[in-house]
Amino acid sequence: MGVSQNLSFISLVANASVVVQLVLLLLLASSFVSWWYIFLKLFSLKQAVRQSDGFERDFWGGADLNTLYQHASSGRHSTGGMERIFEAGFREFLKLKRQPGMDISAVMEGTRRAMRATYHREMDRLEAHLSFLATVGSVSPYVGLFGTVWGIMNAFRGLSNVVQATLAHVAPGIAEALVATAMGLFAAIPAVVAYNRYTHDVDRIAIRFESFMEECSNILQRQAGS
Repeated sequence: MGVSQNLSFISLVANASVVVQLVLLLLLASSFVSWWYIFLKLFSLKQAVRQSDGFERDFWGGADLNTLYQHASSGRHSTGGMERIFEAGFREFLKLKRQPGMDISAVMEGTRRAMRATYHREMDRLEAHLSFLATVGSVSPYVGLFGTVWGIMNAFRGLSNVVQATLAHVAPGIAEALVATAMGLFAAIPAVVAYNRYTHDVDRIAIRFESFMEECSNILQRQAGS
């Protein structure tokens, strides 16, 4: 009964060496931050898709482009990434079109550059914190392995003063070491799954943005030539 009490999770953590405790604390903090970013990214990507769907319905529903631009630039509502791309491109389009001596190719080149710059800013925003998830997913198992190696090393060092080693002498040190491995996997697995999923979602949104920029450029080019 005493052995089972000594091998409880809380007892293992409390009696672990300082190095192993620091490793566990680091992995626990990384796990908490990862879950915070996981939920934060989940809501932000869902909002980005919802806002893009709404703007595309208005854009392809026959709404006037000037009306859409005024609505986007009014600041009275929360605009999505696609709407901000359109706003930047249409603003540049109107500015260049009013300048005398500007041909259609120069106007469209400036419009595409404005949309492309906003596109990169939007992608940076969507990809925020993904690098942290990737780092936690790739590094946490090795950090946990370091704690495991240190715990096993201390367990065998403790046997140097024991005449006859038994399982009761070795078990606490080995169990303490394995807790670090388990904590490393606990931090890494959700981060890897979330990173792969969100990278896929960001890529799909990026394809939508790029397709919209091409289609919007074609519409504006026809307007400029008319």
